[in-house]
Order: sequence, then structure tokens, then C-alpha cells
Amino acid sequence: MESPVFEEFDPAGDCDCPGCVHWRRVLPHSPAGRSLGHPAANRALAVTAAASAAAAAIGAHAAPALAAPHVDGQPAAPAVPFVSAGDEPDTPQGPRVPLHGPGGQAAPPAHPAQVPATTRAAIVERARKWVDEKVPYSVSSYWSNGYRQDCSGYVSMAWGLPGNEWTGSLGKYAEKITKDELQPGDALLFHNPADPCGESHVVLFGGWADAGRTSYVAYEQTRPHTRRAITPYAYWHDSARYVPYRYQGVTEGAAGAGREVAGPSAAPGRTPFPGAAYFGPGAHNRYVTELGRMLAGRGGARFYAVGPGPRWTDADRRATRAFQRAQGWRGAAADGLPGPLTWDLLVTGRGRDIPAGASGPPAPAPPSAPSSHGVPGYPGRALLRPGADNAHVARLGRRLVEKGFGRYFTQEPGPRWSEEHRRNVEAFQRAQGWRGGAADGHPGPETWRRLFS
Repeated sequence: MESPVFEEFDPAGDCDCPGCVHWRRVLPHSPAGRSLGHPAANRALAVTAAASAAAAAIGAHAAPALAAPHVDGQPAAPAVPFVSAGDEPDTPQGPRVPLHGPGGQAAPPAHPAQVPATTRAAIVERARKWVDEKVPYSVSSYWSNGYRQDCSGYVSMAWGLPGNEWTGSLGKYAEKITKDELQPGDALLFHNPADPCGESHVVLFGGWADAGRTSYVAYEQTRPHTRRAITPYAYWHDSARYVPYRYQGVTEGAAGAGREVAGPSAAPGRTPFPGAAYFGPGAHNRYVTELGRMLAGRGGARFYAVGPGPRWTDADRRATRAFQRAQGWRGAAADGLPGPLTWDLLVTGRGRDIPAGASGPPAPAPPSAPSSHGVPGYPGRALLRPGADNAHVARLGRRLVEKGFGRYFTQEPGPRWSEEHRRNVEAFQRAQGWRGGAADGHPGPETWRRLFS
């Protein structure tokens, strides 16, 4: 009998035990504070198989046969040596296991003879559901539908796979495609054989966010919970190592009872979703006109005093929001800006019409007063400089990414000013033809106006 190997482990970043809660409060920015405060961090030992046996088991994607204990009604995770990847990306993953984890139904075959049929709209809708529910990220928990709450479990769920896959096996259900072929419901996958459980990652593609295809809407399972965010292509870091994949089970027609038919991206004769950049304040193009006409035909005509026309107006936003709310969407899912699923439902004539008498909620007030230029008011230099930590910095970072000037960000920009913000602002300023002190990377009123107009 081989002697077991003992390894120390650190708790998950979202651990809610009293020790972790305490240290996150008193040392919120200290990496050590997130782990050393855990009562078990310096003394708990996890028993694993010998290194050679563990490598063989992971290589074969073998699912443990023993039933797992339950915690708060959820099956616990298998006892495998997960490796945390740190901050970039902080998305370790688990191995192949059945739905609800070990002890659940039989594991799917390693080489599936066929894959379950589904549609792009259904994939995006399932992905959006976890975003709305803010499913917490975890490699050791399973959601109510049986899927593991990590990145590979999330894609397994969205694709409707019979079990929880990992980045080393998702490719068996898909085929490689090119960047130009990407459509909503496809995936961008990075599998790192050197550290498969720690540094690998996978996200779902939700549609292009700009005409130049430099950024896209990404659905992903990451800390602290599922999110939908505009992301530079192919990802914030290790961009060259992400490979586009298309699920083999995507169908052109119906995908079973209760499931949606394929969206316009797969149907000839229908206008495909052009991208989020074609809609919103300042937009002026034929897609805005087409959107307005489709909304008018679905019960939204009363929102338009004149038009619809090619220039984006508040009437377009209110009509779009009313249509989204008619589908039962709330919060960010009903923001009045059409995404791939909203467009799919409109061009295919599916979904619920805007009910009679629905006026839609009033347009949300901007976070800062609008200026005479029709863009968000410039907050002032004091809020956009080293040491700043506020919502205006976060908004600036998101806008830089949307405009295609986010190349220096290594992760999603947040509210804290960084050198990455300065370098991206400088790149934008130089693109305006400015030089010297006019392109110092610190946004003034004119930089702000041009960036948001």
C-alpha cells in the first residue's frame, strides 16, 4: 500500500467561516489576510492520492465512485487537489463528474456518440439565468440544476451537456472555429496542460460589442459570481492562447419541446445581430431603424411620436426595455439596449409582445449630470488621477474597452485608478492626433467628451 501524500490547502476566497469573514474585514486588501485568518489554513491537511496515481486519474477524467456528503442541501465537491491560479485568472476548476457531483447519476461517456441538441438562443438564455441569479463561484458546490459552479461547469450547463465537463474535455463536444465565425453561444477556451485545474479557463461568447471586433460580450463564471461583461478579444490576459469553439449540438430548427428555435445568426435571409456598438446614445445607422420597426410591430408603436428612424432616441430605449420586460427580464437584463437574444426574439417573431398599456419604467438617470454635449458630465480631474477610487474611474475603464482602447488592461477595469488606465487614455489621446502634454494619459474635459460621444 502506497503512503498517502499530504498537502496543505488554503480556503476558497469566498469562504464564509468566522475566521475568513474577520480577516476580510480587517485586512481587505491583503492576500495573506484572506488565507492566514482561516482557522484551518495553517494546520488542515488534505489527503490525496500519490502523485503518479493522481496524474493518471485526472488524465483519464475518472469520476469518484463514492457518494459525497451534503452541505446545506448541496452535494459537496470530490476530494481532488484543486490548484488555485491566483488572481489571473482566479478560476480553478474541477474534473469531469456527473450532475450533482460524485454520487449523482452515471457519468457521461468520455467520447460521446452524440450531443444533446440545443439552440443559440437557448444557450444564451441559460447563461443569462445564472447571471440574473448571481450564482456564486465555487469548485466545490453544485447549483440546483446539478452543474458545478466553476467556469467549465457553467459552459456545460449553458450547452445542456449531460454532465459536468472540464476544459480538457469540453472540446470533445465542440469543433474549432475562427474568430470571424464566432456567434452567440460559442465559447473561447484556454486549456493549459501545465496547470489544467488552476490556469485554464472558458467563457461564452455573447456577441460583438464593437464594429471592429476588438471586444465582445462575455458570459463567464468567475469570482465572486456569474457575470456578463464587455471583454477585450480574446480575454484580459493570455489572449493568444484562447481558442474559439462551437458546440456540435447547435441546431438550425427546434431543439425539443419548450426550447427556442435558432436565432437569426443561423437563419439565412435574416439580419444577424450587428453588435452592441450599433445601439445606444449617439448611434445613427440602419440597424436602429430596423430595431424600431420591429419593436413597433410588437406593440411598441406608441413609444414613437415620430419614426422610427436611424438616430437612437429615448423612444428606442423605452420600447426596447418594454419588450425585454415583457419577456420577464429584470435588472440589467432589461436595460433597454438590445443584445443578441433580444435581437433574435425580434427578428424571428418569437417571445412575448409588449402588452397593451405598458409604458415601461422611466429612463434611468445618468450617474452624473449630462453636459451640453449630450454626454455624461465630466467629473473633474481630482476624481481621475492616481489614488482615485470611484465609479467614474470604473466608467472610464469600461468606455475605453468599448472604444477599443483597453489593450493595457490585464483584468476587467475597476474603480481604482491604475497605470493601465493612464496608458489606455494616452493611447486614445494619441489616436486623436494629440502629442506632448495633450497626450499625458490624464483625461480632461475634451478627452472625456470625445470618449463618450
